[in-house]
Amino acid sequence: MTFTMTKDDLEVRLREELVASHVEVIDESHLHAGHAGAKDGGGHYRATIVSEQFTGLNRVKAQQLVYGVLGDWMGGAIHALSMKTFTPEAWAEES
Repeated sequence: MTFTMTKDDLEVRLREELVASHVEVIDESHLHAGHAGAKDGGGHYRATIVSEQFTGLNRVKAQQLVYGVLGDWMGGAIHALSMKTFTPEAWAEES
């Protein structure tokens, strides 16, 4: 049986692996219908993630941490992921 990832699966993994206090994932796959990368079934997602684990990391390092958590889904279940990463302090300032 083939695993079909949902945005809820993505949210759960991010929340659990990054001990995130806030995760919001939006499935934008429908906006990419006909896109070459979408034909294989990989989804396009946008995520906002708030985690203490981003403390002391620059934006690139924080995103690399997220990609590491999702490594087995990248290029397969996930074709594209746009993300914003925040520490809880930065999130409080943003909100």
